[in-house]
Amino acid sequence: MKLNTNLEYYPKVPTEKLLEHVDRIKGNKNKWDEPFFTDTKSYLDFNEIHEVLDQLNLDDIENVIVLGTGGSIQTFLALKHLGKKKIHAIPNSRAVELSECLSNTRADNSLVIPISRGGETLDINSTIGIFANRGYKFLGLSSRGTMHEILKSLNSPILDVPDLSGRFAGSMTNVGIVPALIAGIDVNLFLKGLETGYEEFMNFESNIALDFASFLFSLYEKDYGVIFSMPYSKNIEGSVGLFVQEISESTGKDGKGFIGTYQEAPLCQHSVLEYLLGGKKGIVIPIIWLIEKEVPDLILDSTIDFINGQSAQTIVNYQANATFQAFIEQGIPSAKISVKSPDEYSIGNLISLIQSVVYYLCLLLDVNWSDNPKVVIGKKICNDALKAKKTFTEWEKERKKIAKLKYGTFF
Repeated sequence: MKLNTNLEYYPKVPTEKLLEHVDRIKGNKNKWDEPFFTDTKSYLDFNEIHEVLDQLNLDDIENVIVLGTGGSIQTFLALKHLGKKKIHAIPNSRAVELSECLSNTRADNSLVIPISRGGETLDINSTIGIFANRGYKFLGLSSRGTMHEILKSLNSPILDVPDLSGRFAGSMTNVGIVPALIAGIDVNLFLKGLETGYEEFMNFESNIALDFASFLFSLYEKDYGVIFSMPYSKNIEGSVGLFVQEISESTGKDGKGFIGTYQEAPLCQHSVLEYLLGGKKGIVIPIIWLIEKEVPDLILDSTIDFINGQSAQTIVNYQANATFQAFIEQGIPSAKISVKSPDEYSIGNLISLIQSVVYYLCLLLDVNWSDNPKVVIGKKICNDALKAKKTFTEWEKERKKIAKLKYGTFF
């Protein structure tokens, strides 16, 4: 099958620089773990999955409630638009989202899927009881820790989560595949899209993934540090969210790396485009993401001749391409990534592109692509404060003391 992804970027990286980067990638790849995420088969046992799912009467399930954050949910969010059931993705313990979910679901027609590799994610563990006390059914994706014990006490069926870097593992383990399967998404087509993409992208030779990583690294060497993504379709925002997480969490260590961020487009044209075109240069790399043939799409009725009869997404894609050209005319390094459609195969292609780019970029930066050692700092502070029942006033006093020591005469 052919790839359904395309990359256009400017300025082009010179061939000699690109070849240097290929050599650098090959020279650094043995410093870190092999990229497990290209294996789309070994970590999935569909016989075991179906044995567990057969116990749950999936025909009666109308609402799929997924409790997960970060890598535990981001790949599923990239596929969420393809679900045949009502999906409620709860990535945090904020009261508004929880209340809305409880107001729009019932225990008798819903399945709650908590996900955590380590089992100690506060946002997940703190919300399970809300659903359990109301009689909701559970299917746990967990291997160990507090969450695992909570689910065992609820007599919930549990499927394993392998001890792999979560942001990369969601696409080819139970983490993303099981919720997608329950929601009626064609996971086989998605996995085929992944596999086809990796066959093209992970050959350690020039291809659009390696070229894009080389482009980003070349700009990094010129002190660019922010990648701002502009997704011109709701159906692609989950994939862009995965890119934001992976680019930030994988490259951002050892005093190196990029921060990824995004705002939906074309809304961002009216909020940040003035800065991108007219503000301080040499900081931000804008990336446009679009779908060529949107599903669903609508034909527009308009008294404006050049709009009437066009599809809604066509008008949006004209805006995307015009914005891209505006960047080029202003001499702003930028890129456009497009997929043919939002189906499972194309999203698989896109995620394989994202993960290949991030992997190559980490090798160019000479950082470990799979770990995230600093994330635990804030988690420990939070858990310690909760256990100590620290008041927010006490916490503010503590921060003032720390800040005085750390910042000194910073300004």
